[in-house]
Amino acid sequence: MAGKLKRHLEDLSVDEFMLSGLNSASEGESDEETDQQNGFNKPNKEKELKPEAFTTDDGKKGKANEHKQQLSRLQNKDPEFYKFLQANDQTLLNFDDTDSSDDEDEKKYHKLPSALEEAGSGDDDEDDNEGQKDSKKSKKAVETIKVTEKMIADWKAAMKKEPNPRLFREITQAFKAAVATTKGEGGAQCRYKVADSSVFNALVLFCIRDINAALQRMLNLKPAKDQKKLVLPSSSPKWQKNQVDIKMYLGGVVQLLSCLTEATVIGAVLRHANQLVPYYLSLPKQCRHLVKQLMKQWSTGEETSRVLAFLALNKICRHKQDTYLNPILKQMYISYVQNCKFTSPTALPMINFMQRTLTEMYSLDTQATYQHAFIYIRQLAIHLRNAMTMKKKETYQSVYNWQYIHCLYLWCRVLSTLHPSDVLQPLIYPICQVIIGTVKLVPTSRYYPLRMHCCKALILLSGSTNTFVPVLPFLLEIVQQVDFNKKPGRMSKKPINFAVILKLSNINLMEKAYKDGLIDQLYDLILEYFHTQHSSIGFPELALPTVIQLKAFLKECKVANYCKPIRQLLEKVQENSSHITGRRQKAAFGVADATAVAAWEKQMKEEGTPLSRYYSQWKKLREKEIQLEISGKERMEDLDLPEIKRKKIQEKKVEDKKEFKDLFQSDSESDDDDGELKIKGKKGRGYDDDYDEDVDPSDMSDDEGGDSDEDEEAATVPQPLSSSALIKLAEGDDDLVEDLELSDDD
Repeated sequence: MAGKLKRHLEDLSVDEFMLSGLNSASEGESDEETDQQNGFNKPNKEKELKPEAFTTDDGKKGKANEHKQQLSRLQNKDPEFYKFLQANDQTLLNFDDTDSSDDEDEKKYHKLPSALEEAGSGDDDEDDNEGQKDSKKSKKAVETIKVTEKMIADWKAAMKKEPNPRLFREITQAFKAAVATTKGEGGAQCRYKVADSSVFNALVLFCIRDINAALQRMLNLKPAKDQKKLVLPSSSPKWQKNQVDIKMYLGGVVQLLSCLTEATVIGAVLRHANQLVPYYLSLPKQCRHLVKQLMKQWSTGEETSRVLAFLALNKICRHKQDTYLNPILKQMYISYVQNCKFTSPTALPMINFMQRTLTEMYSLDTQATYQHAFIYIRQLAIHLRNAMTMKKKETYQSVYNWQYIHCLYLWCRVLSTLHPSDVLQPLIYPICQVIIGTVKLVPTSRYYPLRMHCCKALILLSGSTNTFVPVLPFLLEIVQQVDFNKKPGRMSKKPINFAVILKLSNINLMEKAYKDGLIDQLYDLILEYFHTQHSSIGFPELALPTVIQLKAFLKECKVANYCKPIRQLLEKVQENSSHITGRRQKAAFGVADATAVAAWEKQMKEEGTPLSRYYSQWKKLREKEIQLEISGKERMEDLDLPEIKRKKIQEKKVEDKKEFKDLFQSDSESDDDDGELKIKGKKGRGYDDDYDEDVDPSDMSDDEGGDSDEDEEAATVPQPLSSSALIKLAEGDDDLVEDLELSDDD
């Protein structure tokens, strides 16, 4: 067996021998040899049983490690062969532990490290790490710099002396930290920290007052020769160097504006933002954020904040119309519609302010105004068409609401304010048709206040654009439909404010204040309409139908309080008609001469007419009354009306006992008599309460006079009265009740 093995060893190469030696075992050598002869190699059992050895965290054992262990086992198993190797092939035993296959695998497949390291620019990682730690510590130290009032004073002095970019950067970072505190961020990402409210106020006040002037000095900005033209700071050569800090500061101003709640502070910041508009125009993103906050203040802020926000918006649109005008107009219109959903005496001035300011914005570009007006008037007309065709409650409500009415009034104001304008002239007819259709949609008495609002808008449009609009038929129709002679179903102390209502309830229609308010509104609107036509050469013909109907009303109406204002209005209209007729007869031109007619009307307007002079005086008084109504004050407060104080039954009994104290004490049977008086008094007590309210003071004095005669006779007789006499005295004479006629003043 040994010889056979030796012969095989001689025939084998070193590699084949090593493979055969690795697969040999102490038992079954013959089997292994036969396997080797046949060219088969047994797999390593340890390798199959323990695959985890190659995946341990200490390091994977390569083939070289395993080969070295097998050679050490070979020394014990076959010492002769081991000595042979030591003599002939020393390098085989003293090989390196590293395995080339492992190196190749490691090169082939990338292995992730157990911990990630930060990239460093230098060769020494430890030095880089130490440098980064030091830089972090220094950053933390810089972040904890606390702003003090002394620092702010030093910055202020340095800014006045010579502003520079480094100083502006420090102030900007401190301002950013102050603004961050308003949102609860505490300035964690800022270099400075503002912890005291006094320091915050001082820093914000310093920035609002001095930053704008310091920026102009630092950027060497010179005011433009033309004041209407705006000098953008981006034209300065120093703009690029300071752009990042300026952007940070402008963003802080917008953020501060969004967090403030006090009106005075908001006003100060808005004034500062108005000064910084050129810088915002140079930075589009910051400008969009500013416009958003300005829109919020214009629509929901206090009165002063609204005005300042509008001035800033107007300034932005005037100098960058192409970029900002259309989106700002659209957003302002949407905000206007949202804010006029509900109308009250307190909200009405705000709605009027939004109307006037939005009209001024539309005046910047008539072409853009035409596009917006055409779209929105068409939208109103579509709502009206749907209401007229579908005739449902929902469609009626889409027209008969405050938003719809205020939108109609807005476009009437825009067209009348921007007149004359060839671009907007074609829109006058459609808006008039929409308003007239709105009046005719539900022509009932409950919607008379809405009709008044529509007529007011038409009068405004007609008078400003010199366009004839038939408004009087809608007003005179009210005079014909309402029966002013009918007595009201109920009395009302509080007048109806037609300026803040669109619809009347059934209870309102029964009140006396309803008819009083109608007369006042008719008087005002008819007078205002005739004032728009007071210098027209056709005034007598225009006023003739109105004169006829007013005369018919005066014949039918029997209420003096209603006839008095209508008669006064009729006199003024007739006086103006006769004045125009007299001046017209002296004219030397014909009706077809339009130029001469226009010149004549212009001359009449300059000279004035009786109606125009009366209207100017009436307008002053009427404006004072409207202001009182808007402020919520009632007209009844100025009148000293007597109050009826009803006495309770128990109080009356006590007073009677005090008054007739001597009489009751003189009779021992006063208690029984008192009981009889109570029984008799029950019959007329319910009537006496009503009698106290309606009886005339003169009637009451006559009855008291009859009782006093009997009292005088009783006083002359010193004899005590019996119980029957007391009963007769208490009953007195029969009361006379007369029907009272209440005047209209009551």
